[in-house]
Amino acid sequence: MDELREQLNDSAPETPQKKSKRFLGVVYIILSAFFFALMSVFVRLAGDLPTFQKSFFRNLVAALVAFVLLLKSGSLKMRKGSLPALLARSVAGTVGIVCNFYAIDHMNVADASILNKLAPFFSIVFSALFLKEKASPLDWIFVFVAFGGALFVVKPSLDIVRSAPALLGVLGGLGAGLAYTFVHYLGGRGERTAFIVFFFSAFSCLAVLPFTIADFQPMTTPQILFLLLAGCAASCAQFSVTAAYSRAPAKEISVYDYSQVLFAALWGLLLFSEIPDLFSFIGYAIIIGAAVLKYFLTARKHRKSRKNPPA
Repeated sequence: MDELREQLNDSAPETPQKKSKRFLGVVYIILSAFFFALMSVFVRLAGDLPTFQKSFFRNLVAALVAFVLLLKSGSLKMRKGSLPALLARSVAGTVGIVCNFYAIDHMNVADASILNKLAPFFSIVFSALFLKEKASPLDWIFVFVAFGGALFVVKPSLDIVRSAPALLGVLGGLGAGLAYTFVHYLGGRGERTAFIVFFFSAFSCLAVLPFTIADFQPMTTPQILFLLLAGCAASCAQFSVTAAYSRAPAKEISVYDYSQVLFAALWGLLLFSEIPDLFSFIGYAIIIGAAVLKYFLTARKHRKSRKNPPA
């Protein structure tokens, strides 16, 4: 359904209404990037708490917000046949969040954010493996270039303890990429966004609950507040990104999602006095550059296809 809608949008003439929707799509995707960066800041400000405990509270807020929206819609039912994909999305998403939160606590906020932004490139790999969506040779080149950029941020060494946060950050991006693959599949089946968010958030809460209880640390009032704010920021980000992609095709606006790295770097500098090193900046340039180049090449390809439609 999403692919058919994009094809129809591509063939339609450029109208003021379409331009307005694309502009709103860009605004919403930048808002989602801002809120995801803000979520990372609140997670860090929550202090020295176990990663599973932070993940539980972040997902609890999102589950409650999605549940309220489902109640307002009048239906809590999933579409028939969606359960396997929902479970796969939830497992991958839970791994992604836990790893991302660990990276946020042990790395520069900007570094953790850029490693999480490997997700779109991982999605190319997983879409080819699980959804049988054919990737072009150029797509695979961009995947390898992005991974090369990640090495500058990860700076792998034989010291596993020092490299662990960065490696888990990459694993977080992998989990997010796999989760997005199944979200795309579920969206194509017509599953509601609120239900996908609710199922994932509730599943994730239950999955990390035993670890949270086993290693629970009492929290101060500011820590509770920061974790609740992290959940609220994550919820705003999720629904902003949904609003963005409902107004414009991913190929037209997804590149703006990398503004999260800029927001994260700014927050990291202002609040934590974090200044990424030269190798990190090189990694940022490679990964973001690959995303921007892929965006423009895809846009040019679609413009050519509109001018020369198949017979």
